[in-house]
Amino acid sequence: MNQNRFETLLYSAVGVGVMFVVMVALYIVTSAAKVRVDVTADKVHTLSPGTKKILARLNSPVTIRFYCTQGDNAMPPALRTYAQHIEDLLNEYQQASQGKLIIRKFDPQPDSDAEDSARLNGVEGQPTGPFGSDKIYLGIAVSRLDQKFVLPWLPPERERLLEYDISRAIARVVNGRPPVVGIMSALPVFGRKPDQMAMIRGDRGADPWAFVTELNKDFAVREIPMTATKIDEDVKVLLVVHPRDISDTAQYAIDQFVLRGGKLIAFLDPHAYFDQRHDDNQPMMIMGDSAGKSTLDKLLKAWGLQMDVDKVVADASFAGRNTQDGSIMPTLLIVTRNGIDENEAATSQIDNLVIPFAGAFTGKTVSGINESVLIKSTPNSEMVDSLIATSASEAIQRDFKPSNTSYALAVHLTGKFQTAFPLGAPGGLDVTQLKESSGNGEVVLVADTDMLNDQSCVSVQRVMGRRVIKPANGNLNFVQSLVELFSGDDDLISARSRASMNRPFTKLKDMESKAGRQWEEKIQVLETRQRETDRKIRELQTHKEGGDEQRMILSPEQQLELQN
Repeated sequence: MNQNRFETLLYSAVGVGVMFVVMVALYIVTSAAKVRVDVTADKVHTLSPGTKKILARLNSPVTIRFYCTQGDNAMPPALRTYAQHIEDLLNEYQQASQGKLIIRKFDPQPDSDAEDSARLNGVEGQPTGPFGSDKIYLGIAVSRLDQKFVLPWLPPERERLLEYDISRAIARVVNGRPPVVGIMSALPVFGRKPDQMAMIRGDRGADPWAFVTELNKDFAVREIPMTATKIDEDVKVLLVVHPRDISDTAQYAIDQFVLRGGKLIAFLDPHAYFDQRHDDNQPMMIMGDSAGKSTLDKLLKAWGLQMDVDKVVADASFAGRNTQDGSIMPTLLIVTRNGIDENEAATSQIDNLVIPFAGAFTGKTVSGINESVLIKSTPNSEMVDSLIATSASEAIQRDFKPSNTSYALAVHLTGKFQTAFPLGAPGGLDVTQLKESSGNGEVVLVADTDMLNDQSCVSVQRVMGRRVIKPANGNLNFVQSLVELFSGDDDLISARSRASMNRPFTKLKDMESKAGRQWEEKIQVLETRQRETDRKIRELQTHKEGGDEQRMILSPEQQLELQN
């Protein structure tokens, strides 16, 4: 009996020991390989395919210096959680780089070597204590050989853009000199600097539009005047934004730019709301003067397309809401996945766009040019007069008659382009003319410019004295993706697209659209009854005897009619 008991105790002790060894081994293995399980629908905590491609291209080490103030009392709790997210994400970058990415972490305490390193690399501390006595650091410096790119402060407001910002910094130091992107516009997209008298009046000018600010982070952005007769040879991508009253010579410069292999992205507009004379600080739906119109008539005609500058698209299925009273606006388009091409690289991961008062491209491209539609309306749409685009939403809904046509709001043209000026350069320009493109050219046309205005696409905040831009929809993503695609680095598209991913209530919008049409019918009946009542009251008032004072008093019959 004692022997059996001894054997039982021995086996139990051995079993416990084996289990202990197994648990220790599992702990060591799992500690060495840090694993995060991403259960989100869009895998927002997993590195995007584009980021992985950028890391796979690394042929020499890249160093990321992460400056983050440590200590529970040094950072607010919310910022401390965000800093941990940054550190976790950097660890994922390091694992995915297969040793090509070196992560170094610094705690810049006051008067320390780490603080000196942060200042030397351009990472700035943000003051928190009284009179700026205390500072916190949360930034990174990315370097490779003699190339360096710094994100001096990583604001929590851009958390969804965190992967894109880090991947963009790595791509910049790998690629070296950024491509040159030209912007030609009749709008103040580069901001406005006040003169001395304006500053005395308190006018501090205007910041550049958000899309210009963001493009400046990745490209060498250059302003091209509307009077240009030639586009510089080093410009790789040209953005033309609302070319109001553009001259034939400027269109000729664009024509020759496309024929020599330059990539063109043109935002045109039949009703440019933000080209009106009104207070830009007011909500978007405030009425102003008549809007400007812009097109590239010579070029569109040569390519076989038209855009009616007197018509805008009204879409009951993509209808947005008036910011003043919440009423439905069929001309303020909230385009969902149903209207965005999933097969094009620049739009494959965009799921929502805000496009106010857009036109439409019609016609058939000439031989040699292929057309693909990037953005389109639903068949539940029609073309309406641009003069009533912002002021007659009720009338548009009341008289709405779907055309069963999906209108092209943005198109991508590829192929062999012919010059739009076969008779030679206009205005007596003495230049050598290209008659056709030597290779396949690329052009993107968008029938709206208001989608690029800050009020349509971003929210802008001032955080610790900095201007922080946060995407409100996919508009900013759209223009950045096009430029990146045309400049040759499309791996950043998937990393940035996550910041604008949204899951709209499409079923609810369809229900609202149907309910709106039903209510419009009832409203028409009630309005008819009201007009009939007013007519009866006027007739009773006309036949009423007595002076003016008596006619101002309602008779019993009028009171009864009014009550009815």
